[in-house]
Amino acid sequence: MQSTPRLFTPVLIVGCLIILVSFAVRASFGVFQIPIAEEFGWPRAEFSLAIAIQNLFWGIGQPIFGAVAERIGDRKAIIVGAIVYAVGLVLSAGANSPLAMQSYEVLVGFGIAGTGFGVILAVVGRASSDENRSMSLAITTAAGSAGQVVGAPLAEYMLGLYTWQTVFMIFAALVLAILALLPMMRAPVAPKSELEESMGAILKRAGSDPSFAMIFIGFFSCGYQLAFITAHFPAFVEELCGPIQPGGMLHSIGITTTSALGAWAIAVIGVCNIGGTLIAGWAGKRWQRKYLLALIYTGRTIASAAFIMLPITPLSVIVFSAVMGSLWLATVPLTSGLVAHLYGLRYMGTLYGIVFFSHQLGGFLGVWLGGRMYDAYGDYTLVWWIGVGVGALSAIIHLPVKESRAPVPVTA
Repeated sequence: MQSTPRLFTPVLIVGCLIILVSFAVRASFGVFQIPIAEEFGWPRAEFSLAIAIQNLFWGIGQPIFGAVAERIGDRKAIIVGAIVYAVGLVLSAGANSPLAMQSYEVLVGFGIAGTGFGVILAVVGRASSDENRSMSLAITTAAGSAGQVVGAPLAEYMLGLYTWQTVFMIFAALVLAILALLPMMRAPVAPKSELEESMGAILKRAGSDPSFAMIFIGFFSCGYQLAFITAHFPAFVEELCGPIQPGGMLHSIGITTTSALGAWAIAVIGVCNIGGTLIAGWAGKRWQRKYLLALIYTGRTIASAAFIMLPITPLSVIVFSAVMGSLWLATVPLTSGLVAHLYGLRYMGTLYGIVFFSHQLGGFLGVWLGGRMYDAYGDYTLVWWIGVGVGALSAIIHLPVKESRAPVPVTA
């Protein structure tokens, strides 16, 4: 009798821990918006541009690290990514000008790429059985949400004890600590039929496929919405939300200021996203991924429009965070799983990295526009409505995707 393949393998566990640390640090950057601006007197756009550059080079680095992992090995790529990540954080701690901060975020962005979804999901995908792959990708993605749960509140707590420069140094040490886990991360190679197809051939096949182009375009709004909220939501809440009522529920659990509410809103998004991502992984085994993606983008669009049209109160912040969180990274296991299903596992890291570049282009625009429009108009209203529009576009553009896999060409 054939045994059922294990879901929780060492590769999955280590992949989750690496993603958790990497994303805990990344998700905390919005908490540093106001402390850094107040220390140096920078306009909001300056640090926003630094985070936007971080997102852009995360996207640029993702297919590069995916290709490096497929050429020289997954673990070597992760080691390089972690070192670059830590160096970028250390240098950022010493930045005293906008240009310096923005330059160092190039390294942080590349570091996130080397320790993020493109590399880790490809390893986890190869190490998983066909029946467990969708859920394995979802669990790994949910680990990123767990990082988000602890990252922003941890940064906000440490800023009460240390300078922001010291917090960056502590985060650099945490990123390097993940390297101790790598000996347990060994994944099998792709199936023989996929090994016979070259990277050039698979890139040509994907590049000529309209479905790949639609997936690429559709992932743009995901990056726009997530990066904008991660970078600007804590400051948005601190400045525009009504006061925390003494004796109320939030006050009773220790959330007494709008600054704390902003940090915990990011954590609520992360908590709810764990459940939402796992449900997406479960659903991806049962229904067509393109329809699930369309539903997720539709839900985000409705939630964002309702939030900005209603009064901004502590309750609306928590409700929006919970709803948005349940849809937050639910797109990732579905999108990465769709790429693996259509084009195989051998070059999944590279192909998903290319799709993810679109995600990070959206992230760059969302973060940068947030800072520029805040400085120009004093609020984020127009940026929110652009997010509503691109979310609706993503919901529509996934519908024509053909979810049937073409056979791998056989070489003579």
